[in-house]
Formats: sequence, C-alpha cells, structure tokens
Amino acid sequence: MAAIYSFRTYEKRETIFPNHTPPSPKTVKLLKHPRGITALSIFFLAGALISLTASASLLFPGSLIEPMWRVNPRAYKHLSDLGPWAVVLLFVVSICCLIAAIGLWRRAAWGHKIAVALIAINLIGDVANTVMGTEPRAIVGVPIALAILVYLLSNKVRHAFN
Repeated sequence: MAAIYSFRTYEKRETIFPNHTPPSPKTVKLLKHPRGITALSIFFLAGALISLTASASLLFPGSLIEPMWRVNPRAYKHLSDLGPWAVVLLFVVSICCLIAAIGLWRRAAWGHKIAVALIAINLIGDVANTVMGTEPRAIVGVPIALAILVYLLSNKVRHAFN
C-alpha cells in the first residue's frame, strides 16, 4: 500500500491508490516554507518599496510623496545634505532589499547570505547611531536586528537554505 503526504501537515498517510508514489525528499523540503522566512521575505520587500519611495521623493522634491518625511524629518535633513548621493544610496538599498526578498522567498543560499549581511549592516548602523547620539531612537532596532540575526543563523533556518 502506497503512502501520500498531506501538504498541510507533511504527515505520511495511507491510501488505497496502489500506483501512487510518495514525493521525493526534495519535493517535501520545497513544500516546507518556514513562516519566519516568509515574513522576512515580505519585510525585505517592504524595505525595498519604502527605500525606493524615499529615493524618488528626494529625486523629485515637492512631489506628492514628499510629505512622507514628516515621519522622520531628521532623516530627511541628513539625507538632503548628501545631495544626489542620497538618491543613489537609497536606490542601492532598495535593490539589495529586493534581491534579499527574492532570495529568501526562493530559499536560495545567496538570498540568505544577503539577508544576513543587510541585517548585520543595519545592526552596526543602529549601534553606531546610538553610541554617537546621532539617532537615540536607533536603540530600538538593536534587539530587533539581533533577534533577526539569531533566527537567520539558527540551524533550522540555515538547513532550509542548503
């Protein structure tokens, strides 16, 4: 008697279909998509869209999206001081976040490495901003970035990308 696998629970179940072959371990692995990885894919996609929007608002001052800077006027001032380099920087951040989102979604090893690198860079920036007093609220990002790094570097998650 052959066995089938429930896609929802991944449990082996008996069936009356004698010609049914169970899915390969690779297929079962592809079906298992940890929720944390899905959430981080969406998180990086949101980061890509937000940084692209911020880049566009700096590129076209006075546009309809410029009021978004009311949320963090200090960031607007500091980025405006960079001139055109701020647009380039935010565009690069947007592309990197998009690549990480796609890589995590596909569970590609390169996507995992990029995600780890981006979160590590963010952690370094948050610590530096907190220590230098540039942005005191950056302290909030430190434990969040640490938690994400611990999750991304856990055996369970790393195994999902091998």
